[in-house]
Amino acid sequence: MNPRTALASAALAALVAALVLTVRYDGVFSDPVGLFAGYAVCWLLFALALVALRRVPARHLLPLVLAGAVAVTVTGLVAPPRTSTDSYRYAWDGRVQSAGISPYDHAPQDAELARLRDPWLFPGGAACGGPDLVPLPRAGGAPHCTRINRPGVHTIYPPVAEGYFLAVDRLSPPGVRHKAFQVGGALISLAVTGAVLAILRRRGRDPRRAAYWAWCPAVPVEAVNNAHVDVLGTLLAVVGLGLVASRAPGRRAGGGLLLGAAVATKLMPAIVLPGALSGVRRIRDAAVVLLPAAAFTALAYLPYALLSHSSVFGYLDGYVREEGYDDPASGSRYSLLRLVLPDSWAFPVLLVVVAGVCVHVMWRGDPRRPWSGALSVVGWSFVLLTPGYSWYALLLIALVALDGRWEWLGVALAGAAVYVPAPVFGHGAAPSNVAYGAALALVLAVTLLRRRTSAAPRQGLPSPVRARDASPVRGTDGRRRPRPNP
Repeated sequence: MNPRTALASAALAALVAALVLTVRYDGVFSDPVGLFAGYAVCWLLFALALVALRRVPARHLLPLVLAGAVAVTVTGLVAPPRTSTDSYRYAWDGRVQSAGISPYDHAPQDAELARLRDPWLFPGGAACGGPDLVPLPRAGGAPHCTRINRPGVHTIYPPVAEGYFLAVDRLSPPGVRHKAFQVGGALISLAVTGAVLAILRRRGRDPRRAAYWAWCPAVPVEAVNNAHVDVLGTLLAVVGLGLVASRAPGRRAGGGLLLGAAVATKLMPAIVLPGALSGVRRIRDAAVVLLPAAAFTALAYLPYALLSHSSVFGYLDGYVREEGYDDPASGSRYSLLRLVLPDSWAFPVLLVVVAGVCVHVMWRGDPRRPWSGALSVVGWSFVLLTPGYSWYALLLIALVALDGRWEWLGVALAGAAVYVPAPVFGHGAAPSNVAYGAALALVLAVTLLRRRTSAAPRQGLPSPVRARDASPVRGTDGRRRPRPNP
């Protein structure tokens, strides 16, 4: 084996081993700081593996990236969900739909759905002593509890996500429990790797970039082990942006449909739409993307709206309030803005800044690289919103893989640095300021360095016109000769 390939393989093997140990460590309640320390080691090994990958010969590159993608992804399957219980709600919503009931009509603890409960999602007796279990209202007899978080509220997930939950429930054999959604997350994660590689190859870009997604520790932890449905929205957004990058109206419209499907999976992918409009100056060109996206989103909600007696937006409004997005002084939201601004100014300033980034992307962006503009919008939105959940960054990581600006990966690590140790450090602004402040410093420093590096060779060179004038020409004998100076 080539020594450089061997070095990259060794770094990748160390990353896989560290991920297995981290995912198997059940320290979210007993030792969250130790759990995050293991996660940080995984990120360090990830960085070393990326550096080693840069020197791997081209003939070994694709097999190594793909083998690493499979190995890293599988590490998420070695234990039950460790840092999130969201996939248990997915399993419940799928079961409710299989019974012919709208998931938007009842909360999990409602007595009308008691016949659908089983000991896996709704244990009883002594099993209810676990710290990750939520007690249910007692109606006599032994205590009962559930693995589902917020069992007293209606589901929040959009229709494409609900369709995915139903499909997994129908396709899964009995008794698979949490594994069904973990396997689904693993398959979708590998599909994202394939989509990124296909787009990079079509655009003539370095396939090493795919490792930003394929080897990133956040993927096996959040997309596979915790099985967050965000990975499905990420896949749809990546493929949609790949189609939008085409000049053919039909492909761009298809990209708009997939972007609409991404929005109807988790809502958050809506922030990539300004990137999808990079460099678009005519309304009709924008409509080719936006109209199919809006139509798909609306039509996806329609069947559930017709069949449900309750709102298809479920607990969305309550979630916004619970997470403090409507109260700038609450928790860690907008924490970096609140360092320098009054609390009441944080949200309006965020809107102005993000709107400015969107306008810049749409006016100056490259329509052949819509993911670049999307990364700028998503990245700055995260830095200013300072979200406390690490799985939100799956979309950002995929955009980094497409665009290559690796410095934005620091934002993904910042989310984990806020979320995982929260049982010890709390959900206040201080941890968020440290984590997202460091991520912002990295983005600004690398961006400045990149601009200086790209500008340096241009100093002292002739203007573009003169550079073209000085290019060789062919004489009548077919030989290349310097063009005479004017």
